[in-house]
Amino acid sequence: MVERHEMADRRRFLNLCVGAIAVTFATPESRAADLPHVAPADPTAQALGYVEDATTVDAKKFPQHQPSQACANCKQFTKQPDSAYGACSIFAGKSVSERGWCAAYVPKA
Repeated sequence: MVERHEMADRRRFLNLCVGAIAVTFATPESRAADLPHVAPADPTAQALGYVEDATTVDAKKFPQHQPSQACANCKQFTKQPDSAYGACSIFAGKSVSERGWCAAYVPKA
């Protein structure tokens, strides 16, 4: 006969497996909907000069920035449907403004 704690361990294991499968197959867009926005005070955002509005980039600090560059046309960005925000591979676990910019900008091919 299976002991009670073994059944609980199996149930916990199965729940973890189901959760892992759900996360694995979720699209980046569906996960981005739940992500908090990157705060300007975030250390990575500060290091990369992230701004929510690309027209406010400090040109002296980031001379490589071009007026046509924004998160919306960056390779790192995945648009969130019906939103001005999306997931960014640089800021894992957070979303960025499609009008934003940072020094990790890479144009989409």
